[in-house]
Amino acid sequence: MNLNDNDSPKGLNLPESHLQLQMVETGKVLHSTFEPKILYLVFCIEDKASFAFGPFYRRELVEDKVFLIYNPEEALKYELHSQEMAKIVMIALPLSELHQLFVPESMEAPVFKLENINRKYYDEKSISAEIRQILFSLYKFQLPANAQRLYLHAKAMEILSMFFSAQTLERENCPFLNDEELVRKLKQVKESLIEHYQAAPTLVELAKQVGLNENQLKIGFKEIYGLPPYQYLMNHRLEIAKNMLQSSKYQVNEIADHIGYQNVSHFISAFKKKFGMTPKKLMG
Repeated sequence: MNLNDNDSPKGLNLPESHLQLQMVETGKVLHSTFEPKILYLVFCIEDKASFAFGPFYRRELVEDKVFLIYNPEEALKYELHSQEMAKIVMIALPLSELHQLFVPESMEAPVFKLENINRKYYDEKSISAEIRQILFSLYKFQLPANAQRLYLHAKAMEILSMFFSAQTLERENCPFLNDEELVRKLKQVKESLIEHYQAAPTLVELAKQVGLNENQLKIGFKEIYGLPPYQYLMNHRLEIAKNMLQSSKYQVNEIADHIGYQNVSHFISAFKKKFGMTPKKLMG
């Protein structure tokens, strides 16, 4: 990826390394390039996106999937189309540097085999619950610039180690993230909250729908998505409200009612707390 392009994903060159981590700006068409001899991991943890390579070839990246892209020969121009609600994280580093981080002989992934350093490599894999949690945490914390660089560097290394290692978290340390059936049920909860955001089910109803108790639901949801269920729902509602306000088609009271607020003043207070300004100020 050519980070000198004005339209490239926003991110930071991580210290003392060619390792890069970008939280891709979504909701628009992004024009950029996959550079040769660089391994790219493109994670989608919310909604979906699609890559267009020229006029005839397109690949869709859906939620909870990751693309691995490596071309040793030539740069590959692409367009990234994504929904505004999408969360896309991209990690890039030279394959030679990745080899230095690990002991290649102990890795099973084909990309680690030294004979593949001169071969094209494209793959799609599922994102584990552990990595999903790490990726969501990137959107949760905003630190001062110097601390943010260190934080992103640490998270990028953590993601790489989790992704390429056969090791998993011990069940007793994180009992929620290693139960794939539980993760599937919690994803159903998230989808239900998004689908019914205007009048969301109660925790009791959600727990009953997916066959969990309330404690499993609350603690497990926060482990995976970084927020309690109704904080997650509130953020989703407010993001929808922000989009409606920016369209200039609706009044504040209409938007509050649309996203499920019965009291407009409560909506205004919640909006200001999240975005640092009132709805009317955003409307200009």
